[in-house]
Amino acid sequence: MATSNDIKKGLCIEYSNDIFKVIEFLHVKPGKGPAFVRTKLKSVTNGKVIDNTFSAGHKIDEVKVITRKFQYLYEDDNGFHFMNNDDFSQIYLNKEMIENSQFMKAGEEVTIILKEADETPLSAEIPPTVYLDVIEADPGVKGNTATNALKNAIVETGARVMVPLFIEPGDKIKINTEDGSYLERVK
Repeated sequence: MATSNDIKKGLCIEYSNDIFKVIEFLHVKPGKGPAFVRTKLKSVTNGKVIDNTFSAGHKIDEVKVITRKFQYLYEDDNGFHFMNNDDFSQIYLNKEMIENSQFMKAGEEVTIILKEADETPLSAEIPPTVYLDVIEADPGVKGNTATNALKNAIVETGARVMVPLFIEPGDKIKINTEDGSYLERVK
């Protein structure tokens, strides 16, 4: 059992019958009244982000988690299948447990967060950036270069990405998986 003074970024806690990961926190000591901790919590089961304030010394239930590297195998109607790189065992995750899954490519390494007590999967984190081939891209409009003009492109995983006009089908691009934005063309 921990207290609100032990809150730090990345800590997993049990709150409102769910498991949350602390993504932001701020210890506040006002001039008048008791201190408190303002937090932003992200549910590891469904990805929902909530704001919460804990009073100083408030008891919190810390959840012990472990992270393991898994290789993404394939997707079916229900979700995603992964293989443990160490013992080749397979694990299955629901589609709701992974954010921005449209950027996952078969064979890619993913970090899966497991509850330490019974090793049930809680969530998966894909890498912050991925390299994908452009399959299809709208043609660029000549003379439309006064500003940072963008066009639609479809990458090998089927995801749509806004890219600069000079990107053509067959190019390999680097994508930020958090917001799905184009970062650069890779040679």
